[in-house]
Formats: sequence, C-alpha cells, structure tokens
Amino acid sequence: MPSHSENREMPYTAQQMYDLVADVASYPKFLPWTGAARIRSRKPIPGGGEVMAADLVISFKVFRERFGSRVTLWPAIHKIDTEYLDGPFRYMKSYWKFDDIGEGRCKVEFFVDFEFRNRVLQGVIGAVFNEAMHRIVRAFEERAEELYGRPAA
Repeated sequence: MPSHSENREMPYTAQQMYDLVADVASYPKFLPWTGAARIRSRKPIPGGGEVMAADLVISFKVFRERFGSRVTLWPAIHKIDTEYLDGPFRYMKSYWKFDDIGEGRCKVEFFVDFEFRNRVLQGVIGAVFNEAMHRIVRAFEERAEELYGRPAA
C-alpha cells in the first residue's frame, strides 16, 4: 500500500530522460538494490508504442526477489507505464512521464504504488520506504549526469 509520487524539473530533455528510464537492462549498473535485469520480450503495439516483459532481481538486506513486469513504452509522448506480472508483490503499478519545458529542460512525473505479499518484507520496506524512493530517484538523476554531463549552472 505504499505509494510515492514526485514531480520535478530536470536539466535534460524529455527524450534524454525517457531513454534513460526506458533502458531497463541497464538498471543493475546504477539503481540501488537491483541485482539483475532481463528483458523477456519486446513487441510493438498500435499507436507507435512497445510492450516489454522484463524481470528485475531486487536485493534488500536478507531478501532477494525476482519480479516480472510489463513495461509499456510510449516514445511519442515520453511516457512509460509499468504493471506487475509475477513475483513477490500483491500488486505494483508505476509510471514515468517527461515533458519538455524549454531550454533543454523537462518536467518529470514519477508515481509508484505497490504492496508485497510477504508481511515481513512489507514491514521492512515500509520502515524505509520514503528514503528508498528518494534514493531511487537520485540514482536516475546521477545516471542522467553520467550519461549526458553536468548541466551548466
């Protein structure tokens, strides 16, 4: 039942941020608690989008869990929707939306809502949930700087 949302401006274009988040296979390189990522399949869908089935392995303290998700990529509108397929969650949904606001900057919207099946894991995550979400968002910001450079002040 924890949910988290953030809206912020970033000194990168919507396309740059969309490309970074859409690159699920690279998550283990920079995303905290992500031990592995595997793309099961990719299929185009009407409207110019693409659906990807992906597995992530999340390692947190003594827990190590794999979960599958359906990632729907909407490149024309710079939006990414994620839905839970299988693994340790009761449910999980998230989305990213990126909108250019001029001068090489974009507005980023992020939302996630989930619940684990395991009450112990839910309790452990619940205790550190807000800090964990902030660390994840910071990891994407740091990855953008690594890929696209530090913006001019």
